[in-house]
Amino acid sequence: MRPGWPHAKRFGQHLIDDAATITDAKLEAVLAYEWRARLTAAWLIGVGQREAFRERIGSLLLDSEVCYSGKGYCFALARLGTHEDAEIICAYLDRYLPQTDLRYDQPEALGALLRLDVQLGTHHADRFTGADGLWDHWVRALVHLRDHPSFTPDEQRRWTDLQCDFAAGWSCP
Repeated sequence: MRPGWPHAKRFGQHLIDDAATITDAKLEAVLAYEWRARLTAAWLIGVGQREAFRERIGSLLLDSEVCYSGKGYCFALARLGTHEDAEIICAYLDRYLPQTDLRYDQPEALGALLRLDVQLGTHHADRFTGADGLWDHWVRALVHLRDHPSFTPDEQRRWTDLQCDFAAGWSCP
């Protein structure tokens, strides 16, 4: 996704081809493996905008069984881009932002929700990002994140936008 990356076109084309050709049964199987496989499946679901996987992705995100894969689930939900996806992410943030001793995929979830708010003309994220809101409490509770410039809501949305715009750019024929 780095601007000027010489392999972007080839990588993007392979990603689109794989997202278009993988069967639902294979995606389900890959979603049952470890985090790398789940992350890959979530990206294929997001790139292919496979709406049939919304409920499964939402369940996996809310359960947060394995580390790192939630990044992919958030990407997929941001790419699907509906009010239902925003509701899933809100449920995740409601559950995990108050748990200030945990760092799962809260940043990616907030970034996805902020992107969805812009696309949908909603303000779901406001209740998390308002002054002294759950986002601020969560960041302040994790000492290593305090004052870290990449843990602002704007930075989280920027990163989600970068990923989704990358996928959208290669998803077009």
